Amino acid sequence: MQLTLALGDVAKLLPALRLAADAIYLDGCAIAPDATSRALHVLKAVGRRSATGATAASGSARPELQAGLQTAGFEVHDGPADGGRGGRDAQGQITTAHFAPPFSRRRAPGSPPSTAFSSTSAVVIGAGLAGAAAAQALARQGLTVTVFEREAAPAQAASGNPAGLFHGTVNADDGPYARLYRAAALAAAIEYRAAIGGGRVSGRVEGLLRLAEPGQTQAALGALLQRLKLPPEYVQALDAKAASGLAGVRLRQACWHYPGGGWVAAPQWVRHALQAPGVTWHGGLAVQAIVRDGSGWLLHGPAGQLLARTEVLVLANAADAQRLVAPLGHAPWPLQQTRGQVTHWSTDRPAPLKLPVAGDGYVLPLPHGLLCGATRQADDAEAEPRHDDHLHNLARLRRMTGLQAPAESSSWSARVGWRLHSNDRLPIAGAMPAANLAAGQRMDQARFLPREPGLFVLTALGARALTLAPLLARLVAAQATGTPWPLEQDLADAVDPARWLVRAARQAG
Repeated sequence: MQLTLALGDVAKLLPALRLAADAIYLDGCAIAPDATSRALHVLKAVGRRSATGATAASGSARPELQAGLQTAGFEVHDGPADGGRGGRDAQGQITTAHFAPPFSRRRAPGSPPSTAFSSTSAVVIGAGLAGAAAAQALARQGLTVTVFEREAAPAQAASGNPAGLFHGTVNADDGPYARLYRAAALAAAIEYRAAIGGGRVSGRVEGLLRLAEPGQTQAALGALLQRLKLPPEYVQALDAKAASGLAGVRLRQACWHYPGGGWVAAPQWVRHALQAPGVTWHGGLAVQAIVRDGSGWLLHGPAGQLLARTEVLVLANAADAQRLVAPLGHAPWPLQQTRGQVTHWSTDRPAPLKLPVAGDGYVLPLPHGLLCGATRQADDAEAEPRHDDHLHNLARLRRMTGLQAPAESSSWSARVGWRLHSNDRLPIAGAMPAANLAAGQRMDQARFLPREPGLFVLTALGARALTLAPLLARLVAAQATGTPWPLEQDLADAVDPARWLVRAARQAG
């Protein structure tokens, strides 16, 4: 059972949702006689989000409501209410209806189907944060999920850092980027708090401080929050003194405080997610190729052996996803890998730092030590840790917090990983567009492009994988199973794998 709450002005929010409702209840009070135009807009949006044969009911039998339902494609009936509490108009009448539009509706590709989803299984390639989150989300939709990972153990690439941060962001325009990370951070906090509370994953969801830009005052930050109307439960503006009190160390700048932010041991959470009921993972099995086979996909190993056949396939294997889809005729995404090295050490004494601090780099308190980093070097394939990178991380640590690493460098540990990100710094998540689009295909919006049936991708999460993975995995699972999407349409558009096709068409036009 899953409950999705959408909070906001129904006239603005309903058109942004992606779902196919089987039953609708309409609050008659929302269809006021003096708001006919608004009511018709809302009711048309209800029709566009109804499955064929869906039923609708209202405690009102006002003519405006019934006429609006008919315009939206419903066959309307009214009659006396037969008991129950409230829910009827002054004459004791109610409205019932069923959706039977006299026209054939054109849905955007990837829209939730109007019939029950038939597949009972799925395959995910990749056992890092993206793959583990996708497997968990699909299993929660009732599918049996098999995960293939080329490494012998999960979380061996960038997801293998001992710990990482998650939090939202604040932008002056509060556009899709900020809204996406806000939604993702809220979902991540819920997911990680539950995992940490279960005792199987280390971490803390007790807040995170992000240093403001040099010269930004607490007053300026507060004014921005007031203009954006962001609640204090999500983010607060603190001066250096208040932020230092929360951090336990002296901070020299104003800070954003994200009460729902924190840190989590990424490898532990990956293993936790892969142990979800219904998930089976196989290590040391590389997928060499994927091939369309009727209504499904065949997965072949390095020697050409058949590994699996599935109707739902999710590519969550970082840059290797691009290699697998290239033979199908897909143009490459504009991706870049960035090398990152973290520095950490253990200590017998509790660290003075109480909350993670981020800014130009980050530092977080582990149960028995500190972790700081990370360096950023584009197109750098050096796998060995570098002493100079340690020094770079420690210099930023001192600038941000005044903290010092142990003097003996032999006590410093390092880990090197590679983040994958796109040229617009947004992740790639959703149904794969069809290759070799037909001439005349509508190219103004990605949502209208046809899709490869049953093929999905979740990659390029960059340095914010811990924040993004839980929510975007739910988006992929919703698209794969026809359940309501957990994001508004414009946010799904922002991460759509087809967005570069649309940009290229616009530039060519």
